[in-house]
Amino acid sequence: MKKPDTPGVIAPPPLIYLGFVLAGWGLAELGARPEAVEAGLGWLAAGFGLDMPVRRGLALTLIVGGLLFDGMAAGLFRRRGTAVEPWKPTTALIIEGPYRFSRNPIYVGFAVTYVGLAIAMNSWIALILLVPCLFVVDRFVIQREERYLAAKFGPTYEAYRQKVRRWL
Repeated sequence: MKKPDTPGVIAPPPLIYLGFVLAGWGLAELGARPEAVEAGLGWLAAGFGLDMPVRRGLALTLIVGGLLFDGMAAGLFRRRGTAVEPWKPTTALIIEGPYRFSRNPIYVGFAVTYVGLAIAMNSWIALILLVPCLFVVDRFVIQREERYLAAKFGPTYEAYRQKVRRWL
């Protein structure tokens, strides 16, 4: 049987980020319940202590900035005629634009958007969960994509990989 021409990621990366941020929101909501506070779990609901206008402005800036960065990076895929979705075959190696500074600018943009959402939700726990989220993305998405790209583009990808950092 022929191996599929995809990296075989565990799940669509936006869903991984969304799952973690929603888990953080859910834990914060549970921590705000009176019985959770009585049980000593009220810290799960702790916020950032920012005034509402400051928090909203910061959150909006990060969310919009992250989405614009994602859009710019994904737009390069579209212009080059290759799929941005990691469950579809890659037909071109993109190394210009934000890909000159990061091999994964879309995932960096998702992380910036995630931080904005955590701030918008006023949830420390959601922000803390970004760490395991990035671990999952790094190990179960990016590493699989890198093996796939190395096999598909060979020395060209290896030279790019040596020159440009994985994240920032």
